[in-house]
Amino acid sequence: MITLFHHPQSRSTRFIFLLEELGVPYEIHRVDIRKRDGTGAVDPANPHPHGKVPAIRDGGTLVFESTAIALYLTDRFSERGLGPQVGEADRGAYLTWLAYYSGVLEPAFVSKFLGVEVPRGTAGWVAVEEAMPTVIQALSRGPYLLGERFSAADVLYGTTFAMFSQSPLMEKSALIDAYAQRVVGRPAFQRALARDG
Repeated sequence: MITLFHHPQSRSTRFIFLLEELGVPYEIHRVDIRKRDGTGAVDPANPHPHGKVPAIRDGGTLVFESTAIALYLTDRFSERGLGPQVGEADRGAYLTWLAYYSGVLEPAFVSKFLGVEVPRGTAGWVAVEEAMPTVIQALSRGPYLLGERFSAADVLYGTTFAMFSQSPLMEKSALIDAYAQRVVGRPAFQRALARDG
């Protein structure tokens, strides 16, 4: 049984979505987290070392950080087909998109949100305006990041883009909007929203 350490309307909601897509047994353990407005606190019941979400426990195995959780779950439940496995043609692209999410895209959005210029040549990421064309190019070849195949990478990207669709953090793009709606329009996402709160 997978336990998801979760706080409503946070990054952990997309893992309810992924677990629903996988169709495997799981339980949600709701925890408190520190919030931007100063409310909340580190919850001693949360095993994440910084009191954040998401984190999962699978028996004696603890996994935290979104891309690590996505990779762990799709490898653990490989028969569900939500992540290419070692030896499959799309495995390299899948790993790249997971790493690009946490190593480039999310830091780019945080930099823009904080109004911090990305230092050229020293940062491992780029500005949002430089990162998004890379994503758009990939999505122009198919409905999902891996072409016709929906994967856990789409769970990360699609939910992020849906959240930022009305935000000044991202330039408007019909292709990105259609992609985000395709991802969050899936029945598993609707089930996740019902279980979120």
